[in-house]
Amino acid sequence: MHDGTDAARAGRPARLAVGVVSAGRVGSVLGAALAAAEHHVVATSGVSKASLDRAESLLPGVPLLPPDDVTRRADLVLLAVPDDVLPGLVSGLANADCFRPGQIVVHTCGAHGVGVLEPAQRFGVLPLALHPVMTFTGRIEDVQRLASCSVGVTATEYDDAAWSVGEALVLEMGAEPVRVPERVRPLYHAALAHGANHLITLVRDCVDVLERAGVQPAERLVAPLLSAALDNALRHGDRALTGPVARGDVGTLRTHLRELAEHAPDVADTYRVLAERTATRASAAGLLPEHTARDVFTALEETR
Repeated sequence: MHDGTDAARAGRPARLAVGVVSAGRVGSVLGAALAAAEHHVVATSGVSKASLDRAESLLPGVPLLPPDDVTRRADLVLLAVPDDVLPGLVSGLANADCFRPGQIVVHTCGAHGVGVLEPAQRFGVLPLALHPVMTFTGRIEDVQRLASCSVGVTATEYDDAAWSVGEALVLEMGAEPVRVPERVRPLYHAALAHGANHLITLVRDCVDVLERAGVQPAERLVAPLLSAALDNALRHGDRALTGPVARGDVGTLRTHLRELAEHAPDVADTYRVLAERTATRASAAGLLPEHTARDVFTALEETR
């Protein structure tokens, strides 16, 4: 490192030459956040027009180079590529002797810990996994949104200095670091994907069914309801459960399933599975008496 590996390992990253591979939605935003923290983004990579536009907007004046050149120029190598691309990219860069001792090599994938960086570790780099827990548009407002999000930090298990470096980098970007041990990284990512990705699917299914019924404007109708439901779930847990399943209104539940089977059969199975899960949670939380829970599960099974 140009300004001091010792300072970085002490948890106080020096001003670093940052290389971003690549200028996707995540890489361009994190590169901009590191630049705002007075690090120097020396190069980035990108091929698609969207990546080139993001680089021009968020990383102005930063040269666009092939990934191997980006890596060789950097003290901090930021690998912001899809989960399935990362292992091959790391191996390829290692085989091309792009890494050197003292580099900090960071990836942003949620499903991987630092084990995927093993080919780079053979060169004496400091490996980190920093996964921002937010969705990215690749626009400048994402840099400000980092201040309200957490970042899952994974480092080598017993390397306290590495954990400190990862946390310091996250704090410099304005976010909140949360330690995620290597062994639970896949489960951690599955939980986040289940919540964020399936929430969008659930919301769009809700809107689609309303629109099929001729109810407009669907988004504006459900926005206060869904926003309140999310807020209540985060504040109050299972006590926030409402609706026919949590109340044990079996007749209403049967009506819902009948109507969905007729008018939105592609949604009916999802409704049934989520209703079963809701009944299980409501029962475990003491909201749904045992005999009522049996009636709910029976109704769900009979309408399968």
